Amino acid sequence: MTHTATGKFPPHTDHAGQAHDLAAENRALRARMAYLLEQAERNHAIMTRHQAFDLEIVGASNFPELVGTIFRVLPVISELDSVTLTLVDEDADIRTVMLKLDVVFADFPGLIFVESLDQLDLDPGRRSAASPTPKPILGMYDKLRHAPSFPDARPGLQSVALVPLLRNKRVIGSLNLGSNDPTRFTPSLGTDFLEHMASIIAICLENVISNEMLKYIGLTDSLTGVYNRRYIDRRLLEEIARARRQQYPISFMYIDVDHFKRVNDTVGHGGGDEVLREVAARIKNELRASDALARFGGEEFVVLLIDANLESAAFVAERIRASVAGAMIVLSPSLQLSVTVSIGVACLEPGSAEGEGGAIARALIERADELLYDAKENGRNRVASYRSQAA
Repeated sequence: MTHTATGKFPPHTDHAGQAHDLAAENRALRARMAYLLEQAERNHAIMTRHQAFDLEIVGASNFPELVGTIFRVLPVISELDSVTLTLVDEDADIRTVMLKLDVVFADFPGLIFVESLDQLDLDPGRRSAASPTPKPILGMYDKLRHAPSFPDARPGLQSVALVPLLRNKRVIGSLNLGSNDPTRFTPSLGTDFLEHMASIIAICLENVISNEMLKYIGLTDSLTGVYNRRYIDRRLLEEIARARRQQYPISFMYIDVDHFKRVNDTVGHGGGDEVLREVAARIKNELRASDALARFGGEEFVVLLIDANLESAAFVAERIRASVAGAMIVLSPSLQLSVTVSIGVACLEPGSAEGEGGAIARALIERADELLYDAKENGRNRVASYRSQAA
């Protein structure tokens, strides 16, 4: 055995142990590297999907398309178990316009409207002096507290993120995200990505809603608030095509206020405007939600009745006539007047809508107009009707 100059043994070196430790450390580093690469690839895939999502919602041309894309795509690309959208609609303007534009809200059960900011579950106490606008709120799901944001939450929801939708520091709603994973949304989680996504959605919502408002204005009569001729011309073509496919009748009414020039001469044009508004309201009260009322111009109105044969349409027309004639129109406490209407009703029966849609629409309108004049020639304050013959 070898001794050192001091007579002591040299220190023992465990080369095998060191090699084992280095190998273990190397394996750990490789595993860590593999994990980081996997996470990077996953994050890249998520980013790519979200970029595609951003492009899709930016390209949405109307409100149903935008909201439908959010509810259809976002849960998939973000691996979420619940997505709802709350919009602030103080005077129900958004809902009113969307209904006028035939949006079916039942198709979007995750769409929630509130009348004020106070109804949003965005705690103002979480705002700071440096950030006066609300920040996303992340945490465990509380059934009682979060019921307004997740009214139809499925069992198993564990964590949620309530993300404000901001436009120019103004809150227009919130994007509500839910997960069955209790660790998915925690208060310590960074929110930059969520805020970026919400900002894109907020911009798209504001743009689409503004465009829909302009569309509504362009399709609405400013005096009476009912549709205008532009809308009914477009709608009639759509309904003729649908009636062909589904084989049901549609009916069309042409309505004219009798002796309206006398009304203007008697009460002035301001009083005449009030009469037109009241007549429009009385007509509308006799219609279904699926029917469409429009002012064609002057004192003329038209009504499109979906899936209505001649008998039912003539019955509704008689109700309209009686409603207008049955009660005086009060313009002031000291001024009331009686008004009547004449109505022509034409019906397009299944099997008779053959040929070019525009030509069929024009023929239906012309026939109702002819019948209106028949009603006027026969004494006014009456209904004249006609059924098309099936081909």
